[in-house]
Amino acid sequence: MEMNIGISEGNREKVAIDLSKLLADEYVLYTKTKEAHWNVEGIDFYDKHKLFDEQAGQLSDISDSVAERIRTLGHSVPATLKAFLELTHLTENSLPKSNSRTFINELLIAHEIIIVFLRGNINLFANEYEDLGTSDFVTGLMQEHEKMAWILRAHLK
Repeated sequence: MEMNIGISEGNREKVAIDLSKLLADEYVLYTKTKEAHWNVEGIDFYDKHKLFDEQAGQLSDISDSVAERIRTLGHSVPATLKAFLELTHLTENSLPKSNSRTFINELLIAHEIIIVFLRGNINLFANEYEDLGTSDFVTGLMQEHEKMAWILRAHLK
């Protein structure tokens, strides 16, 4: 069935491509956060273990909402680890670590990369692709990531 929601197919496809990159970023950040949750050690273990688990839950919900937005626009969702690694702006962890400060620094950098990507797409989605709904959606996601980053940053002071 043909979709008629006031956004051209070409524009919906462009938005879906950018949202697929975002989904990959969200999933990689979710994985990084679960790694921190599972592997953190030290005097602050319990507090950071709980913090990382809470943030992983938020990221799981965000990933689901991004995937559903892609489907709402009539496109398929990339859903393999291979696809995510090809699409993401983030890098996988490469060095073994277990202290909370190292994990927090790494997660904070990833959140900031996502925030910059989201901020760069807000006006693009609204003005060039005529998709105010996705523009509003990513504005809300940006605010969620800003808050999560703030919480991480506060632990580094």
